[in-house]
Amino acid sequence: MIVKPLVTEKMTNLTEKLNRFGFVVRPEANKLEIKREIEALYNVTVLSVNTMNYDGKNKSRYTKSGLIRGRKNAYKKAIVTLKEGDTIDFYSNI
Repeated sequence: MIVKPLVTEKMTNLTEKLNRFGFVVRPEANKLEIKREIEALYNVTVLSVNTMNYDGKNKSRYTKSGLIRGRKNAYKKAIVTLKEGDTIDFYSNI
């Protein structure tokens, strides 16, 4: 159900202040499935899961051959709050 972790400046600030971590998840995943998978993968205790659905945006650019139009992918984002003292290290596998 988990596609990849979100490592952005905004998510890093949330992680440092509130012990929250962000993930891109599959659109059909629900909160219980997300919680179960994160607890199994990272051996942490999840207190809450917040999810957001993002629509794909239309993008266009001008090139020599003319206007090219496209669309960015739609995705679902989950923000997971962990128990105090638990943490996830995304860089341990590098």
